[in-house]
Amino acid sequence: MFHITFKILKWAIPYRTRMILGFVMSFVNSIFIALPIFLAAQVFNRVLSNKQIAMYEVMAVLGIMILLVLARFVTAYMKNRLQESIAYEMSAKERLNIGDKLKDVRLGYFEDNQTNELATVVTTDLTFLENYAMKMVDIVVNGYILITVLLLSLLVVSWEVSLLVLIGIVLSLASIHLLEKKSHQNAPQYHYVQNQLVEKVLEVVRGIQVIKSFSKENASLQSFNKAVDESKRINSKIELQYIPYNLLHLLSLKVISIVIVLVACLLYMNQSIDLSTLIMISIFSFVIFESVENVNSAAHVLEMIDMTLNDIEEINKAPILDEKGKNIEINHYDIEFENVSFSYGDKQVIKDVNFKVGSHTSTAIIGPSGSGKSTLCNLLLRFYDVDEGAIRLGGIDIRNMTLSTLMSQISAVFQKVYLFNDTIENNILYGKPNASKEEVVAAAKQACCHDFIMSLPDGYQTMVNEKGNNLSGGEKQRISIARAILKDAPIIILDEATASIDPENEHLIQSAIDELSKGKTVITIAHKIGTIKNANEIIVLNEGEITQKGVHNTLINESGIYQNFIKTKTQSEGWRL
Repeated sequence: MFHITFKILKWAIPYRTRMILGFVMSFVNSIFIALPIFLAAQVFNRVLSNKQIAMYEVMAVLGIMILLVLARFVTAYMKNRLQESIAYEMSAKERLNIGDKLKDVRLGYFEDNQTNELATVVTTDLTFLENYAMKMVDIVVNGYILITVLLLSLLVVSWEVSLLVLIGIVLSLASIHLLEKKSHQNAPQYHYVQNQLVEKVLEVVRGIQVIKSFSKENASLQSFNKAVDESKRINSKIELQYIPYNLLHLLSLKVISIVIVLVACLLYMNQSIDLSTLIMISIFSFVIFESVENVNSAAHVLEMIDMTLNDIEEINKAPILDEKGKNIEINHYDIEFENVSFSYGDKQVIKDVNFKVGSHTSTAIIGPSGSGKSTLCNLLLRFYDVDEGAIRLGGIDIRNMTLSTLMSQISAVFQKVYLFNDTIENNILYGKPNASKEEVVAAAKQACCHDFIMSLPDGYQTMVNEKGNNLSGGEKQRISIARAILKDAPIIILDEATASIDPENEHLIQSAIDELSKGKTVITIAHKIGTIKNANEIIVLNEGEITQKGVHNTLINESGIYQNFIKTKTQSEGWRL
């Protein structure tokens, strides 16, 4: 319990000054809790001694009591003001840090770590952390500060009673230790079912179109319902397991409170303490353990927090791609793949690939599905790093550059377009955030999407729905090309940018791509003959190896994959109803 509390304090170290001041306020607050009891005992002692109390003394005591109560609430307010918001501020920073971290890790990281687990950490887990982290610190640290002050206060009047309080604390800690062990066993199970629940929710939401088209609502909801039931079952089981330890903890404190009163009575009967001290101790017995009664609830909450902190730590430890990268000035835009090999896990997909792309030239890469075409582009974009060999841009190994340096030189247009849930203008501005409205419109015109944008009710301020569902595939593709045009990078990667476009939109997309490619170094993955045959060089991949390389007029006359590919495409594209 204490080691997790210290872990939280270490996590919140940027706010250590506020935390320390909060603990000071808690200590002072504890003194203000104890003083009224001492003062009441002194007044009661004078009454029992038959000493006459003047009205001004009564008013003075009343005034002091009021001031002490006010001071207690002021210090409690200051403590909460200093500490309560720390977890919210730290969680906000942590989310931003995770965002910065995830944009710099290799793409394979998202394959090794399920999206739902990352989403759970950033949303559910960090929300849990910001809601409970400082509350647990308050219960454990500030709770034990209070009981320590009260214990020292009792030590002044009776060491016997102080010893009993100490025994109560020890018994409490023993039962909490048992509870903590059980919580440690249950935490992974709780964490797992929560992740499963999030996964099933995302699965239903993402696959709703397929679910409805196959009329599988009941089957899908059955899986979701099972996850809900499992979450309920595990949570109920865990809570039932905690009950005996919770009761043991509270019982030890309540029994010791009763024993304190009995011992105080015996001390009074033996004339070891006076009546006012007896009353003071009796009052103390009812309040002294209040500050640690809630520690039992903190124990299993702290275990959940510990798992969240571990998950955050694992994300922060993920290696970033450009850890040793430098901001390097690129003087020319030749691209070279030298003896490049790469594997996804145990499966090798690129095998000793060598080729060069000259500045301001176009290279087309073709090959069967799964031959490694997109992987070559992903390696150039450093979504992954090569296992062997090197990729050079302008004669410089791209691993020696920062990602920002590399990506400032490249614009990529993919077959699967992703638009953000924002305005069309802001989606285009993603290519150059500081661009003017005139530049945005000019890029949209070059990408052949200005006219359809202006036909929308809100023009460039039209909101793109989640996943861009209020736009057609061709419209989304042209917006993504406008984004790339606005970026104006010297290198263009086109990864089957026209593969899924209908014939009506194809000529518009091709016109937009022609505008994008002017004067650039272009690498194209495509299956369209018109796109391929005009390339300065065509590279044919098969099972991760280059089997042919050359220009269209040469390769078409060589027997092999390219010739067969062109014959097949010519037959299919020439087919008419």
